[in-house]
Amino acid sequence: MKKHSKRYRELLKSVDKNKKIELKELIDLVKKNSTTKFDESVDVSLNINLKQSKGGDLSLRTVVKLPNGSGKKTNVAVLCEPGKIEEAKKSGAETVGSEDLIEKISSGKFNFTKLICTPAMMSKIGKHGKVLGPKGLMPNPKLGTVTNDILKAVKDIKTGLVEIRNDKDGNLASTIGRKSFSNDKLLENYKYFIESVKKEKPDTIKGEFIKNIFITSTMGVSYKVRVK
Repeated sequence: MKKHSKRYRELLKSVDKNKKIELKELIDLVKKNSTTKFDESVDVSLNINLKQSKGGDLSLRTVVKLPNGSGKKTNVAVLCEPGKIEEAKKSGAETVGSEDLIEKISSGKFNFTKLICTPAMMSKIGKHGKVLGPKGLMPNPKLGTVTNDILKAVKDIKTGLVEIRNDKDGNLASTIGRKSFSNDKLLENYKYFIESVKKEKPDTIKGEFIKNIFITSTMGVSYKVRVK
């Protein structure tokens, strides 16, 4: 049985599992109970209805650009043809390469957390999907990571573009900022995130799309949001 720290057990005393707390009060509570020395992230978790009425499951995978950024530091790599190397270097990406970067990927010796690829190079990394896929690093045009506009792609990722994807039980999660963010910025990011998810509701789904919402910090406890 997992043992929790004394700090965590103290935080649990502030949680009423049967109470849905108003959003403004909840943000204050999450920040108050974010008591570690580092700048904890503030995260939102949703349980969504993705069961089709006539059988079969649906999935949601998209990106959301938070208006106030995520506060998360991202190590970006750009894979492009030699003629775009200089442009990629000016984008702010930490790693830039062509065939040399493919060699690093094939060996598994890389430390980037997001990979952007130009369309011309996609055919060369297809065989490395077994390395990139499990790490969530395979570029995808729907997620803005397969593009010729390298400058925009890197800027979007660096300034708050977050990827969301549900699991088989209809759960998805994302950061909406850090505890150092003002309450107003966290609330704005939260509301924008929720509205973005609602827009992804398939036409075949009946009733409420978002069933439950929870907010927590990295090392904190989870609080249930009142869903209207």
